[in-house]
Amino acid sequence: MKTLNKTTLITALSTLIIGVLIGWLLFGGSNSTSLTEHQHITNADKETIWTCSMHPQIRQGEPGDCPICGMDLIPLKSDQNEELDPMAVSMSATAMQLAQIQTLTVGKGNVTKSIQLNGKVQADERLLHTQSSHVSGRIEELAVTFTGDVVSKGQTIARLYSPELVTAQEELLEAQKIATTQPALFNAAKEKLKKWKLTEKQIDQVLTSGQAIESFPILADVSGYVTEKMVNLGDYVRQGEPIYQIADLTKVWVLFDIYETDMGLINQGDEVKYTIQSIPGKAFNGTISYIDPVIDPKTRVAKARVERSNADLLLKPEMFASGIVEASSSTKKQSITVPKSAVMWTGTRSVVYVMQKSSQGVSFMMRVVTLGPELGDSYVIESGLEAGEEIAVHGTFSIDAAAQLAGKPSMMNPQGGVAMTGHNHGGTKNSPRENKPSAIKKTSLSPSAKKSIEPLFESYFSFKTALASDDFKKARQSSLALKSALANVDMNLFKGDAHAVWMELSSSLKNSLQHIEHQENIASLRESFIHISNGMIEIAESFEPNRSPIYIQHCPMADSNKGADWLSKEKEIRNPYFGESMLTCGEVTKEIK
Repeated sequence: MKTLNKTTLITALSTLIIGVLIGWLLFGGSNSTSLTEHQHITNADKETIWTCSMHPQIRQGEPGDCPICGMDLIPLKSDQNEELDPMAVSMSATAMQLAQIQTLTVGKGNVTKSIQLNGKVQADERLLHTQSSHVSGRIEELAVTFTGDVVSKGQTIARLYSPELVTAQEELLEAQKIATTQPALFNAAKEKLKKWKLTEKQIDQVLTSGQAIESFPILADVSGYVTEKMVNLGDYVRQGEPIYQIADLTKVWVLFDIYETDMGLINQGDEVKYTIQSIPGKAFNGTISYIDPVIDPKTRVAKARVERSNADLLLKPEMFASGIVEASSSTKKQSITVPKSAVMWTGTRSVVYVMQKSSQGVSFMMRVVTLGPELGDSYVIESGLEAGEEIAVHGTFSIDAAAQLAGKPSMMNPQGGVAMTGHNHGGTKNSPRENKPSAIKKTSLSPSAKKSIEPLFESYFSFKTALASDDFKKARQSSLALKSALANVDMNLFKGDAHAVWMELSSSLKNSLQHIEHQENIASLRESFIHISNGMIEIAESFEPNRSPIYIQHCPMADSNKGADWLSKEKEIRNPYFGESMLTCGEVTKEIK
């Protein structure tokens, strides 16, 4: 009995152990299989996104070619930064390098700007004198016969015959005879001659000789250089009529032009370092002693005066001068400044992209800023940025394009929106111009909007004609007129889709024109004209502003044989990139009706 129970116990224990082992193998294996399947399903749910290494804004759900450049698409790593800030656009180190993105940490400093000034040497207005005749008469003799002659104070510069003066001297001689009985009459006769600028010595000479002076000498009132001769021998002059203009050139003014955009930075007392075009190799310096309170309505400039001693007569009126002043704001407060390339301008808003770093990578967040004065290649930031923040200064358009396509806040869509996937399901590949919404979408304008951009095209065609004629002066004037015409376009006239398109195209054109006033030769103007023409072509294709046809013309040899386009109102080729050297080089590639 005991043996049986023992055998039964061993059998039961063995059965239990085997059952547990089998159950673990079955159920444990089943759980592992379920976990593997779950992980597979989860990974399958995460669709691989494909992008272009050169155009990171392109994102597709399947491999293929980039619709912009045709390169093979590559898998995009999952963006973990979005978990930290869903409104920022993240970029990998490779994408930043390919897009040539550069950043800068902003800081506060004194607002200074090196301002280039142009001006002329002028005579000191306080030392200009008009030599006039004190009596009426006929010029009998001229001692100074040409402009530029030097005269000294008291020198006889002319002689004239005056019947009135002869009569007055005879009256004096008659009054001399009764001077003892009528002293008042005698003194009155003398005073009359003194008012006609006769000296005591000349009056005594008349009284001593007993004869009137018929050829009356005119004496110089001041010393200086004769800058203008107004009479000739034999002319009859009236009392007070000018004979000569005399200038004392031992002190001169250098008058510099200050444009109204720089008026807030240049102050009385600022030092100016300048050179004179006709005196090469010699540098001058001085301080601004006076600034005109009124701007010339034609030239839109005010004059800044620098006074200089000119005892050696080295400086002569009408000499050209070029100066530089290190100007600073009159408030003397420290401000944040950023390069112009960092700012994207829409006409109503100015934005920058602020870089954010974390352990998971780099992202950029759009930030609206308020611009202050323009400082050459930079802007003062009044608000929107803090010292120590890092912003993108190059490659901002690439960041903005990625933000637009990802449906995040961007320059043209500050609230963000649905992302553009960039899918290209069949069909032909788009050209670079066709990938720009503003280029592929014809946008109609109201008559008032079309009229507002007419001056823009008129200035552009004038610019093109001047370059084709090798006329640097006129080309520069036309380029400044083009920049002014763009600034004067009323963006409120553009409604609906046209408004967004205009904001994008005008911002790009504004960037192409921002340094146009600093171009110093026709070669640099032609280089800028390439980018300006590209912007104007996009505007013309988008809005079709002219009633008459506009022709897009192309020269394959321009831009170092890369080729360049321009707009023309005529089919006839007049090449703006080469001028007379290759005036007819080019062809019409498209007609905008």
